[in-house]
Amino acid sequence: MGFEIERKFLVTGDFKHLAIKEINILQGYLSVEPERVIRVRITENESCLTIKSTNSGEGFYKRKEWNIMIDHIMAEELMKVCLPGRIVKTRYIVPYRNHKFEVDVFHGANEGLIIAELELSHENEEFEKPDWLGKEVTGDPSYYNSNLLK
Repeated sequence: MGFEIERKFLVTGDFKHLAIKEINILQGYLSVEPERVIRVRITENESCLTIKSTNSGEGFYKRKEWNIMIDHIMAEELMKVCLPGRIVKTRYIVPYRNHKFEVDVFHGANEGLIIAELELSHENEEFEKPDWLGKEVTGDPSYYNSNLLK
């Protein structure tokens, strides 16, 4: 088990020319309960089952996370029993100063939404914001991927 310490921002400027990698992602959810989110993610190169739990008093930005690599066939089978709806997005890896932002450009029902995520090593870690970042939406449930199914 590990912890995820993450900040989220809306994206308001051009960033794609700065990206060093692009990943197409399909996500389905087995559970979207606030206490436990269970996600199946498929990319071109790997498939993963992820379980995220509430922070249990650990702090505003921190929650428990388990990532379990699974084979592609199992991921496809699990996707069939997921809740209705899918998240389809393209993730761009964008280095900035000493960090790497993961910028998700959503497709389908969430077309037009662009969210940048930044994983930190601790909650008070300092980081510089690039000029293409907009409003911070960390902690706003309406921007959780699991809620974007609705």
